Amino acid sequence: MAKTYLALGDSYTIGEALAMYENFPHQLVKNLADQEILFDTPLIVAQTGWTTDELMEAINQKSIKSTFDLVTLLIGVNNQYRGLNMNEYENQFEELLKQAIGFADGNKDHVIVLSIPDWGVTPFAADRDRKKISEEIDAFNLINKKISLNHLVHYVDITPGSRLAETDNSLLAGDGLHPSAKEYSRWTNLLLPIATHLFK
Repeated sequence: MAKTYLALGDSYTIGEALAMYENFPHQLVKNLADQEILFDTPLIVAQTGWTTDELMEAINQKSIKSTFDLVTLLIGVNNQYRGLNMNEYENQFEELLKQAIGFADGNKDHVIVLSIPDWGVTPFAADRDRKKISEEIDAFNLINKKISLNHLVHYVDITPGSRLAETDNSLLAGDGLHPSAKEYSRWTNLLLPIATHLFK
């Protein structure tokens, strides 16, 4: 029987500016299928622009009753972009992670948190303070990493790789801001060994 996957997040999860099958949840499921690990189409609860509180609200509105074999969580860039309070992010991210663990039926080993990519290196940020953006992204990631480690879930740091887009436009979608399918494949390559180990 095919396994189930819930992906929680924002534009980085849905694959803004790309075809749906190019985002990392769909690429991960395809790569797992190549290893004869079969998943249903991922259930994606994500939208461009969402902050932690907006993701929480959407989850509550959807009233998801089922549990999932795999859950990923990537959220926070819009908290940084809007200049929202980091203490608020800390509290809301922890609540979201607890929900993610619940969606995994309490199985922490089946939850993967991804760090926030650094959009400060993209052409979209050309007229902004790139150094400040990078420093703030690092600060938000310190928060989500600490909480992830405290809750004993997997943590995948995609941020250093995202900074390669500063000199490699092939890692960016046509909008000059979001990841390209190539960049998503690099994230998938980091997720794949974890998922393979869980389900082989």
